[in-house]
Amino acid sequence: MADLKYKRIILKLSGEVLQGKQTYGISPDVVSGISRQIKEVKELGTEIAIIIGGGNMFRGISEAASHMDRTSADHMGMLATVINAIAIQDALEKIGLHCRVQSAIEMQRVAEPYIRRKAIRHLEKGRIVVFAAGTGNPFFSTDTAAALRAAEIGAEVILKATKVDGVYDKDPVKHSDAVKYDSMKYMDVLSKGLRIMDSTAISLCMENSLPIIVFNLTQEGNIKRVIQGEGIGTVIS
Repeated sequence: MADLKYKRIILKLSGEVLQGKQTYGISPDVVSGISRQIKEVKELGTEIAIIIGGGNMFRGISEAASHMDRTSADHMGMLATVINAIAIQDALEKIGLHCRVQSAIEMQRVAEPYIRRKAIRHLEKGRIVVFAAGTGNPFFSTDTAAALRAAEIGAEVILKATKVDGVYDKDPVKHSDAVKYDSMKYMDVLSKGLRIMDSTAISLCMENSLPIIVFNLTQEGNIKRVIQGEGIGTVIS
C-alpha cells in the first residue's frame, strides 16, 4: 500500500460537476473521467465513500422550485441524487470496481437502505459506497449529508470536489485580484459567510474535528494528490 495521509474518505461531488459543459443532465465523459480518478485512488488502498448532489437534475432551492412546497421540492432533489448515484455506480463497475448505492429513502429495487454498520462493512471489504438521497430529510443539503455520513462511518476527511482550486476571498472568475486561502478555520468560514458548504455542514464538521479539503476535480490526478498529502486546494480545520 502506498503512503496515504487519509485511509477512509468521503468524496463530495456536486451534481453540477457531472453535467460537464452541458446545461443539464449527466455527461458520460465527465462521469468516466471521475471514475478513472477514483479507481486510481482505490488501487492505493483507500476506503472511499461518495456523496453526490442533484443540482444537475433538480434543486429544492432552485428557481424551478420557487413556487413549490419546500418539502416536496427537497424530496425531488433527493430523488435526483439517486439517479446520479446509479450513474456513478454503473461507471465504476464498468472499470472493474465493486460499488454499492445506499439510499436514505428506501427504494430496494435500485439501492440498499442506508445502514451504518453495513456501509462500514462494505468499505472494509474494499467496496465503494455511494450515499444517495442526502440525509433523507427536507431542509438539509447534501453537504450536511456528507458531514453526517463522514462522522457516522469514521471518515478521516471530506474531499469537496469543485471546479476551482480552493477557497478564495472572492470569486476568482470575476475578480483577477482574488486571494486563495491555503488553510482556514471553521469559524473563519462561518464568520466570513463563505459559501463553501452550508453552515450546518461546517458546524457538524467543527464539532467532530473533521477536516474538509476543497480542491479542483477537473485536473486529472488531484484526488490522488490530496489523499497522499500534497498541498493542493484549501484545508478547512
